[in-house]
Amino acid sequence: MSDKQPVYILADDSQRTIGKDAQRNNILAGKLIAETVRTTLGPKGMDKMLVDGMNDVVITNDGVTILEEMKIEHPAAKMIVEVAKTQEEEIGDGTTTVVVLVGELLKNAEKLLDNNIHPTVISKGYRLAAEKSQEILNDIAKDVKLEDEKILRNIAETAMTGKGAEASKEKLSELCVKAIKYVIEENLESDLDNIKLEKKVGGGVQDSELIMGILLDKEKVHPGMPKKIENANVALINLPLEIKNTEIEAKIQITDPSQLQAFIDQEEKMLRDMVRRIVESGAQAVFCQKGIDDLAQHFLAKAGIYAVRRVKQSDLEKLQRATGAKIINNLKELRQEDLGRAGLIQEEKVGNEYMTYVTKCENPKAVTLLIRGGTDHVIDEIERAVKDSLGDISAALKDGKVVAGAGSPEIEISKRLKEFANSLSGREQLAALAFAESMEIIPKTLAENAGLDPIDMLTELKARHDNNEVTAGIDVFVGKITDSWEQGVIEPLKVKTQAIKSASEVTELILRIDDIIASKGPEPGMSSQGMPPGMM
Repeated sequence: MSDKQPVYILADDSQRTIGKDAQRNNILAGKLIAETVRTTLGPKGMDKMLVDGMNDVVITNDGVTILEEMKIEHPAAKMIVEVAKTQEEEIGDGTTTVVVLVGELLKNAEKLLDNNIHPTVISKGYRLAAEKSQEILNDIAKDVKLEDEKILRNIAETAMTGKGAEASKEKLSELCVKAIKYVIEENLESDLDNIKLEKKVGGGVQDSELIMGILLDKEKVHPGMPKKIENANVALINLPLEIKNTEIEAKIQITDPSQLQAFIDQEEKMLRDMVRRIVESGAQAVFCQKGIDDLAQHFLAKAGIYAVRRVKQSDLEKLQRATGAKIINNLKELRQEDLGRAGLIQEEKVGNEYMTYVTKCENPKAVTLLIRGGTDHVIDEIERAVKDSLGDISAALKDGKVVAGAGSPEIEISKRLKEFANSLSGREQLAALAFAESMEIIPKTLAENAGLDPIDMLTELKARHDNNEVTAGIDVFVGKITDSWEQGVIEPLKVKTQAIKSASEVTELILRIDDIIASKGPEPGMSSQGMPPGMM
């Protein structure tokens, strides 16, 4: 009997991919993801139509939206989707850039792996180059302040160019800059949650407007209430204006019809008391997070008070910031000093629905951007473009730094990284050079998506940068190299620094994987699609 017994350490249904196969597998996944979103980059980028199992359609060229809707299964590809999500959460823009960079960094790393350069050496070279890139970006960045309205509008327009909002970018960028100015804090931090985006089909994008206060997708609860109140005192209530059921199970026995009437009268008295407290506080408008009883609605209408029920908690908090009212959790505590002020509260028909406008607030710290458009798909894409613009303006003001766009920072980084790579010794030099070449993918893609010759464009772009024209970039509309700062193509520094940082980190992580162990096959009846080759 042989003494060479096989030793099983993994379950029968495990699949394992080792060494170069695992690396190639992951690199291929990264390149495929990058190829998918690459055509959407830049002002001439195209859109993707994504249809899910319920036949719901999303039309967009927003990198992170595409990747999320694609329901990606490959483990390494999921890591790249996470990078795009981080970029979205941190800034709100630059998601396609970061994914395209990861794809190119992995592609160039593959060439080095073919030349038997160890993955950890490539990782170290990439890390050194990424750190140097941050220095270069900080060196070429320019300052921006809240007063530089033209630059801020250029930032917003740059973010919208190439998206569905492009036709009305002047109008929308003006609204975005105004909105940020209202909600910005002393330390130039701006909480974008205080800018409410409300969408309504009807009209055109040009009909979009900024409301100095909050727009609620709600109508007044009773037809007898006034349609419009000027200089209103506003009460925000976080409890139901109705008789609460007891927390414990209770049984009420009624032996006499008069007791039933007394019971009903008592309920009515409780509701009258609630409304009396509101009237005595001097409130002329009530926004309630919970329900309002029919009888309470009647009493409020008789008192000439405008009331709205089932207002979302987030909207209630925005109303607090816009009107200066306090949110009340106990009606006994409602005092005149807890009320806020709004110059105008009125119900208006927008499209085919009634909405409540709480406007003309004094110094509102929360505002509403009402986005209009011909169809739901148009509005959704405009909303994504507006979110990108708001994120960009906010990031630029927080850091106080911006760079020219149109591929100019990437070429400048590439040029200076090549000089830096020559100062490195050993094989890290090759990795740093590969990183420098990877940066060229952004201007190259901008040119390709605009139907220009990428080789001609890159050659001229490099020549201009060698001539110390730091802000020279590709003007895709005229097909020439121009000064992108003069053209108003401006982006926040944070978009670039975050993209390079995230792209290099995830690339290093993927390169260091040399063994993939998939512990379980697909569930019975589940499709095996989406699992990487070599793992099945």
